[in-house]
Amino acid sequence: MLLGFKTELKLNNKQRTRVLKHCGVARHGWNWGLALTKQILDHNKLNPKQKIKFPSAIDLHKWLVALVKPENPWYFEVSKCAPQYALRDLRTAWDRCFKRVSGVPKFKKKGKSDSFELDGTIKICGSRKIQLPRLGVLKTYENLPQVKPKSATISRTANRWYISFKIEVEPSDTPKAVDAVGVDLGVKSLATLSTGEVFEGAKPYRQLEAKLSRLQWLNRHKQIGSANWKKAQRQIAKLHQRIANIRSYSLHKLTTYLAKNHGVIVIEDLNVSGLMANRKLAKAIADMGFYEFRRQLEYKTKLYGSSLMVVNRFYPSSKTCSQCGTKKEFLSLQERVFKCEHCSFECNRDLNAAINLKNAVSHTVSACGVDSADVATVKQENFSLLANVSKL
Repeated sequence: MLLGFKTELKLNNKQRTRVLKHCGVARHGWNWGLALTKQILDHNKLNPKQKIKFPSAIDLHKWLVALVKPENPWYFEVSKCAPQYALRDLRTAWDRCFKRVSGVPKFKKKGKSDSFELDGTIKICGSRKIQLPRLGVLKTYENLPQVKPKSATISRTANRWYISFKIEVEPSDTPKAVDAVGVDLGVKSLATLSTGEVFEGAKPYRQLEAKLSRLQWLNRHKQIGSANWKKAQRQIAKLHQRIANIRSYSLHKLTTYLAKNHGVIVIEDLNVSGLMANRKLAKAIADMGFYEFRRQLEYKTKLYGSSLMVVNRFYPSSKTCSQCGTKKEFLSLQERVFKCEHCSFECNRDLNAAINLKNAVSHTVSACGVDSADVATVKQENFSLLANVSKL
């Protein structure tokens, strides 16, 4: 299976200038293509009888070479792949917009989400060097896998440059300590397992919120574009990156532990966008990273030979007693201990939900959101109430 590898680059001033030129050309190509495609859509809307065929990525690149490059000689200072891949990404963005998967593409601004993609002769030179077309040999801070990548993407985050490419990894079937486990995600603690283990969330935004607010408050009256404003923007971006790195590290540790040590992992199909609409809980939910938790589990279960089961979001895991199966009509968020009125069972609310998730059968869906009836292969496991979905 293919996995993405990403590491930080160690650039000098000349290399940084070359990389910035590539980002500028890629951004210019994107903005030119977006303006042109919007004009075509407006023309087709006003003149339905004289419609112009919406251009493909190849058409856009041909027009770019014929119309834009002769008027902008600085296009020839960088690799042709930078604007070419930018136009491919633009066409993909329009396809997603037409299918109503995402919104209308937006114009790119200098200094925000700078990135570009290259292909061609890419070689790994030694342990910490990589050779790229038009950029030469670039150094990295960590060892690189000895592979031959077909393409590579260079991006910037908080004034740091990163390179990423895909590598082929063979899945490994690691020995599992537990056959099946239910995982209940929460705001107070990140994850509660049906085995009784509780993993506290890092909550990096909550820890660094005061410092971030202070930096933003000091930056409120600085003149936009000045040296002090740029310096403050770099400090704020670095702090945002630190928050994201802490959150990502904690999620990677938890998801790797689950995928390596459990044969079947059962989670709930949470409506994260709906939960974020609650203004009282949105900040805490975003700080936990529920969507990233599920995304990492989806590929790590394939990598380590385990299975991921997703329970339907309407399954009442918190309101149902894990001992007798009695369902409560109402359960407030303040009740942290589940008390069953039918069998007098008392248990931690999150632990009770995790046990119910492990015992769920008829409410499972695949990781892509398909009902259990549509899953191609179902294999019976040792645990009588679980189904191991082999293709997720």
